[in-house]
Amino acid sequence: MTTQWVLSEVRTITERNISLLKQRIGGLSEKQLTWKPNESTWSIVEIVAHLNEYAHFYHEAFQRRIEKTRFREPRENFVSSPLGRSAWMSMKLGNAKNVKRKFNSPKSYNPTIVPELVKADGLETLIKGQRDLLQILELAATVNIRKVKVPISISKIIRLRLGDGLLFVAYHNERHVQQALNLMKSPQFPKR
Repeated sequence: MTTQWVLSEVRTITERNISLLKQRIGGLSEKQLTWKPNESTWSIVEIVAHLNEYAHFYHEAFQRRIEKTRFREPRENFVSSPLGRSAWMSMKLGNAKNVKRKFNSPKSYNPTIVPELVKADGLETLIKGQRDLLQILELAATVNIRKVKVPISISKIIRLRLGDGLLFVAYHNERHVQQALNLMKSPQFPKR
């Protein structure tokens, strides 16, 4: 795969997320945003809070590593590490926009365990975060995304190649935006 493909894939997913968040979720009422079909399912505001917490960690990590790297020569080809490929492939939606595998969120990123993650301006923060990710992509295009390593949220020791990290975050975002859209398809979803 090429570096250009990685950056383009992340950009396309991120731009689509911004559009869906603004057009489909932006006009929802408080009742719709907080509705849950059951106690074990997240509401839209909880999904947004989870994504914001991940963005806070990863965007900061991406920027810091890009700024401090000595690998300033972009390369045409990108090769995923086995761990990196496994990480982003596990997040990627199926062809029918379905979730292939379910995961338990780490406790510190789970808004049902840490309700303080839910903020009143969560949706605006998420849209801004998606725009920030587009700017991070511009910076990533100026470095070797195979050589730059970024930490992961669940371990201080394990690191992913920047390209793998970007794909992981993009697919994770896409997965949860789709989760929010799926909630809206429920027959019990409030009309207003």
